[in-house]
Amino acid sequence: MTKLIAGNWKMNGSLTANEALLRALASGLPQALPCDVAVCIPAPYFAQFQALAAATPALAAVALGAQDISSQPAGAFTGEVSATMLKDFACRYAIVGHSERRQYHGETDALVAAKAQQALAVGITPIVCVGETLAEREAGQTTEVVKRQLAAVIQANGHCISEIVLAYEPVWAIGTGKTASPEEAQTVHAVLRAQLAAATAHASRVKIIYGGSMNAANAASLLAQPDIDGGLIGGAALKAADFLSIISAAS
Repeated sequence: MTKLIAGNWKMNGSLTANEALLRALASGLPQALPCDVAVCIPAPYFAQFQALAAATPALAAVALGAQDISSQPAGAFTGEVSATMLKDFACRYAIVGHSERRQYHGETDALVAAKAQQALAVGITPIVCVGETLAEREAGQTTEVVKRQLAAVIQANGHCISEIVLAYEPVWAIGTGKTASPEEAQTVHAVLRAQLAAATAHASRVKIIYGGSMNAANAASLLAQPDIDGGLIGGAALKAADFLSIISAAS
């Protein structure tokens, strides 16, 4: 399976900083990418990315992703961005259910499932995030939590669940400098793979990527695990050299 390295810029960037980062990324990318590459950037900068990608051949192979998507197709939902709007900018991916959305915006499993459904309806691949907090992990609830979060998405999107990307992001390892060991991450990825296998005959097509502080130093050991099919990269995606190193590790 071709691995996926997706950068999540979160709420970072400016017109000047974005151009410098994307140009540095383009200058370091190999002519033939060793894996699928995406950058999930703030929505105000979609047009800037499109323009740079059109003028920079190396960026043309990098997919554009959104960091969120509305659970509604259109209407009186001030501040929301719909799937069809994202499609207008040729977005290939949309992150749904990121732990920061669940924590700070109160997103429920059902809402995350509905967002995934909206993405799939227009041909955008949702990157569905699941993961446990430190308290849940210490209470031995990791498997229960991630299976519950995935079950909601399977229930709402069962017929096309093989079209998603799944991201395991242990909340305790995001932005903390901590990371799950390759073996710890693999254990959870295997649980998720088994759950998908029970829901679809095409579970082997689903990329399950790791999103808990993957960086240039630990990427190779994490990506060597049998059920880790890539990474959802936070801070390291804002540094071209680090992001390029992770892309290289995915070859």
